[in-house]
Amino acid sequence: MRKTTLDRRLRTGLAVTLATALGALATTAGAAPARGLSRTAPPSPASASPASPARGEPGPPDRVEASAHPVELRSAPRRLSVKYTYRGREHTLEDFLSRTKTNGFVVLDGQEIVYERYAGADRDTLFQSWSVAKSFTSAAVGIALHEGRIRSIDDPVTRYLPELRGSGYDGVSVRDLLRMSSGIAWDERSDVPRLQAAVNRGVPAGEMAARQVRGWKPGSRFEYTSMNSHVLARLVSEVTGMPYHRYVETRIWKPAGMASAAYIGADSEGDGLGYCCYYATDRDFARFGLLYLRGGKAHGRQVVPRSWVSRSTRPSAAFNSRYGLHWWLGGGEGDFMAAGLGGQYIYVSPRHGVVIVKSVRSISVPARQETLVAFRAVAGEVARTR
Repeated sequence: MRKTTLDRRLRTGLAVTLATALGALATTAGAAPARGLSRTAPPSPASASPASPARGEPGPPDRVEASAHPVELRSAPRRLSVKYTYRGREHTLEDFLSRTKTNGFVVLDGQEIVYERYAGADRDTLFQSWSVAKSFTSAAVGIALHEGRIRSIDDPVTRYLPELRGSGYDGVSVRDLLRMSSGIAWDERSDVPRLQAAVNRGVPAGEMAARQVRGWKPGSRFEYTSMNSHVLARLVSEVTGMPYHRYVETRIWKPAGMASAAYIGADSEGDGLGYCCYYATDRDFARFGLLYLRGGKAHGRQVVPRSWVSRSTRPSAAFNSRYGLHWWLGGGEGDFMAAGLGGQYIYVSPRHGVVIVKSVRSISVPARQETLVAFRAVAGEVARTR
């Protein structure tokens, strides 16, 4: 695809500007900047001074090529009569999608697309993943671990990234990064916008990571921290000797049978962000969910180790039963999901054999708990009508 075509698609298909996204990050979801596809997408930390010098403007995100053998998703539309009750009120699927300003919604029953709906978008739209990207980063870590490139997730991250010695990450284990328990002083609502703003000014994200300070004992509590995911992406690149996006392409994107090229945001030094900024179609996001539904297999081949799929989608710590290793957990029913800013989701229901993808590109404030209830109702209806 020519760059001009890509820029045009992102200007028209992902209409929320970066400024709007930064201003509403805590409550909204958005897309690429209005000027086209930037290397990044969300925001930066308290340790980064607004006066930090610019290092040059980042270029476009890194392209990840499609598989030569895509996993086939067969169109098999089915009438789904979905109703659910949340906080004493009954809702329908149509009401939920409208109220949460959903632009893309795909439901898989195995490899069959039983429901697909777009508003102001289409099946070729490249949606901004926001933090859904974190679950891809988790998969990359699991594969690198299986390949022996990471000795143990209980190793301190400084074993692999010595430049973090003396920072708040000194002595923090890879496991604690994955379960969001690094102990660095971080407030996601305010620090992630500053992180992204700095990255967009050309400040390397790795430099920002090295500025972080210790705020509490690692491994003692849950604190959602996007910087942890960037450190994991850097770790993947360092131990594999490959750029983050190239490792994702060769170990996940192509082997999982993705049908379209995607783009992954990076900083001014070319380091993949890891915490956000995958630009991909909803069908390919659904293929990632299908990969996890099938225990990490695609085309009969193990792409993500089955043991990692299991480990990362169950509670990772006693202090938080609703978070695995960069996956949110439903609790009780064994379902799990990747979740991003303002309403981006890849939901997987092993119980019902269903995958759901929801994408937005405008301001939306859906309650995550209601979203889980709605998704479970959809999965149950798919199973009932099978």
